[in-house]
Amino acid sequence: MVTGGTLLAQDDKLQEVIIQTSAECRACKDRIEEAMNYTKGVKYAELDLESMKLTVKFNARKTNLDALRTKISETGYDADDVKATKEGLDALPACCKPGGMKGKK
Repeated sequence: MVTGGTLLAQDDKLQEVIIQTSAECRACKDRIEEAMNYTKGVKYAELDLESMKLTVKFNARKTNLDALRTKISETGYDADDVKATKEGLDALPACCKPGGMKGKK
């Protein structure tokens, strides 16, 4: 059973979930999608910047929702109720840090 996030589809192996992130800009989108697409078991990841929601399709035999959230937090972003790690946040450029895009168009 998947807790948190939103389970969209499930079969024996592949699951699709939506994870709420703290992404703010195109660089955030690229960084999160790249981290997810290089994560073992992830088949597809796409972030909608307007809603800050990440859709991930993954092989449930190779990874799980908690591991995906952890990877996102280590990349510097919140993932549902998992807060970004300090190390991840420190590595982000200013525009990608919380509030970094305020006032920018």
